[in-house]
Amino acid sequence: MLSWIGDYLCKAAVALLAYDRTGSVLASAAAFAVGYLPWLTAGPLLAAVAERHPSRTVMIFCDLARAALIGLIAIPGVPVAVLLLLLFASGLFAPPFEAARSAQLPQILTGDRYPLGVAFNNTVFNLAQVAGYAAGGAVAGYSPHVALLLNAATFVGSAFLLHRYVKPRPATLAATHRTGLWRETWQGYGVVFGDPLMRIIAFISFGTVAFVVVPEGLAAAWAAEFDGGDGSAQGLIMAANPLGVVIGGLILTRLLRSRTRTRLIRPLAFAAPLTLVPALLAPPLVGVLLMVTASGVVMSLLLPAAQALFNSVLPHEYRARAFGAMNSGIQIAQGAAILITGALSERFPTSIVIGAWCSAGTLLMLLVTFRPITSGAGASH
Repeated sequence: MLSWIGDYLCKAAVALLAYDRTGSVLASAAAFAVGYLPWLTAGPLLAAVAERHPSRTVMIFCDLARAALIGLIAIPGVPVAVLLLLLFASGLFAPPFEAARSAQLPQILTGDRYPLGVAFNNTVFNLAQVAGYAAGGAVAGYSPHVALLLNAATFVGSAFLLHRYVKPRPATLAATHRTGLWRETWQGYGVVFGDPLMRIIAFISFGTVAFVVVPEGLAAAWAAEFDGGDGSAQGLIMAANPLGVVIGGLILTRLLRSRTRTRLIRPLAFAAPLTLVPALLAPPLVGVLLMVTASGVVMSLLLPAAQALFNSVLPHEYRARAFGAMNSGIQIAQGAAILITGALSERFPTSIVIGAWCSAGTLLMLLVTFRPITSGAGASH
């Protein structure tokens, strides 16, 4: 939770810092999106490297490295180009950290405790997003440098807790099972995109997150329309989507049966970008927060249902690598979407860009989910 709060506090602070320094929506969006870039470059390979070393050691090393790099970003007067480079370097430690954490969780939580732990983890993740964005917007409005120093402190705290309370465990991938990093990495992609059902779930996941993430990435510019960019509206906008995920996860998910949630995957994929189309009307801040929160509620139902269906047809021996491929695709889709809409916002009002982007997303999801699909085993879904 400390690491996640630090991640999102950093995103809020850096996006506002870049916007204040340059006055450019594109620069602010780039500062937000650069955290996703490692997943497009060395991220998947670094995640595979993490499997070859003890998980606790990997996580502690990644936390301390990120604390040092974020501390450098916090130095006043760092040029925006250097800031982006340091942020990219810091982001390179996220994939191996997440891979090590995911590999360690089933070793700690066995049997029926594992799915319960995963559900609780998802709720904690989104609560951390809410806390990180809200704190980031408020503290960064006062001083982005203070926000970044707090971020560095969260990573140090995370490393201390790991060292103090998590016992050492051996690497999850034994030396006798290694076939080469590149081959191990690409096998995960082959499994995901080789099966029709897993492929369509991947497209739904990548597509929906590419549209609902845009308010977070453009929050600094969008907030400037309401409060002159003092950070409070930015924090509220960035926190609204994860707040919706928490609300949906705690209430709606428990009211629906697993089969019902699976049947709702198609309409939910269509509804996710649709919730943000009213941005075309340039609503007031309250309307913006309601829209973005609604998109989070939709995603709280869609992604777990899609993940469960994906897991039901995924061969066990490829589970870690396949989920790694999915995570990479989601991160890349989010980063690309933020950069594209950030560039468009240089010429058009932010609200119009978001509304038009999600209108296109609604049509795209309608096309993606239109035809029935079958898994490699021939079962229709």
